[in-house]
Amino acid sequence: MTGPRHVVGIDLGTTNCAITAVDLAAGENAPIEVLPVLQVVAPGQVDQRSTLPSFLYLPGTSDLPSGALALPWDPARGHAVGELARSRGVEVPSRLVASAKSWLCHPGVDRNARILPWGAPDEVSKLSPVDACTRYLEHLCDAWGALHPEAPLAEQDVLITVPASFDAIARELTVEAARRAGLPQVTLLEEPQAAFYSWLAHAGDRWRKQLTVGDVVLACDIGGGTTDFTLISVTDQGGDLTLERVAVGDHILLGGDNMDLALSYGLAQKLSAKGTKLDAWQQRALTHSCRHAKEQLLADASLDKVPVTVLGRSSRLIGGTIRVDLTRNDVEGALLDGFFPACGAGDKPQRSRRVGFQELGLPYATDPGVTRHLAEFLSRHGRLPTAVLFNGGVMKGAVLRQRLGDVIQGWAGTKLKQLEGTDFDLAVAHGAAYYGLTRRGRGIRIRGGAARSYYIGVETAMPAVPGMRPPLKALCVVPFGTEEGTEAELPNQEFGLMVGEPAEFRFFGSSVRRTDALGTVVEELEGDIEELAPVEAVLSAGEGIQAGMSIPVRLRAHVTPVGTLELFCVTRDGSRRWKLEFNVRERE
Repeated sequence: MTGPRHVVGIDLGTTNCAITAVDLAAGENAPIEVLPVLQVVAPGQVDQRSTLPSFLYLPGTSDLPSGALALPWDPARGHAVGELARSRGVEVPSRLVASAKSWLCHPGVDRNARILPWGAPDEVSKLSPVDACTRYLEHLCDAWGALHPEAPLAEQDVLITVPASFDAIARELTVEAARRAGLPQVTLLEEPQAAFYSWLAHAGDRWRKQLTVGDVVLACDIGGGTTDFTLISVTDQGGDLTLERVAVGDHILLGGDNMDLALSYGLAQKLSAKGTKLDAWQQRALTHSCRHAKEQLLADASLDKVPVTVLGRSSRLIGGTIRVDLTRNDVEGALLDGFFPACGAGDKPQRSRRVGFQELGLPYATDPGVTRHLAEFLSRHGRLPTAVLFNGGVMKGAVLRQRLGDVIQGWAGTKLKQLEGTDFDLAVAHGAAYYGLTRRGRGIRIRGGAARSYYIGVETAMPAVPGMRPPLKALCVVPFGTEEGTEAELPNQEFGLMVGEPAEFRFFGSSVRRTDALGTVVEELEGDIEELAPVEAVLSAGEGIQAGMSIPVRLRAHVTPVGTLELFCVTRDGSRRWKLEFNVRERE
């Protein structure tokens, strides 16, 4: 056959990665299969797992025996990705890279700078967030190659999932990581949509009996690093049921990482009451241990407690460990009351007063109440769901799903349909492969397009006023829902483009302003519009154009097939064209 042999779905998760595939040559009924990922699970021991934990361990010179990290495709491997990285990192957290995907979308740092592990001592060789994500994808490529040497992953139809809340810059960074890993062509898909696609694949034609016209499905994806909300409506089009993604939430850095931290502080207080005080690194190790224990308790209802251990650091504890039990009551109490509190439909996240100086780090949500964030999301979009699909590792806990479902039902006043039948660990990767099939005409496709509207800042023409900068307007260049592959020129509008000298181009986005058309000008930039990272560039003046001149241009926007944004500035006669790219290569 010509073209790709396989459609491949990759969940590049904050806590776990997974990869699935369907063989196109096996016919229309070929199943979507989970690819087992070969990885080092203990020093010198290689085994397959259904997922690849998203952890990277950077050992010291005498940390592990020679050859302990060897893999079939890399006998001299000097770092660990996956199961061993996670377990070893619990003992030596200063050498563990975790939550790389959360750092990938953090605009407050240079995401190509070597900053991870965050806060690690100078002797630890560090990586950038893009490098870390590249390593995960490289490992998946190699694991694929070990099973399919005849079909290199770079030649397949590869789809990678990202949080719905990822903006255009974070999406482009993900594509950049894929390029570095040897995947020159990938397509991006939002994780909540992927989870819903997985449900569609499992439901088959039965989905039309479970959902009816007028239903609004909340896809609630709470993973290791982020909380993502998406609304999908069920409509009638020519007598057929159709699905349309109508709203996505803003980026909320709130998930299992926050919960692990809360649990670790609770256990630290227990230890302190018994006379054992932890230092900063032991506290970090305890947090990583709590992650594993929490996942066990949420996944297995028969467990009442799981032991958590931390290496001793004082002379009194040399060679020993500190041991404490994480109980089911600890988990359910901390998570239900702290992260899923009962609240009203009109409640909003609490905005605490911020301290003037803050330690640099991930910009976690200041309010841990998932239910309050959800209430604000639904209120902003003026819709209440009639059905819900839960996804993400946190949602494995039946008690958490029950609490969230009860809160939503209280707001709606009617019984909430709960869509079930997917695997919380594998649904996103499974749904990504199914989406790849829908692009080939096999399956039900959700109408969606761009998850938010995008704008570029345009400086207002006005006389100079001492101490006052000209006001900035926001020009819509990509309306909400613009389909991938669309290219459009702003109608009958020209702007002055500064060339030949440094200039700053400011970009904005909004998940709320869904009715702004191409070319809409927004005068008020407070509230519904969020500023993205600016682009600083010197656009070449070229022959016959004086540096510092303002050249009349028209704007042409292109939403690429992978879901990223390109903006072109074209002269009146079309003879010159400049491309504005988001600032994804901050160190280059």
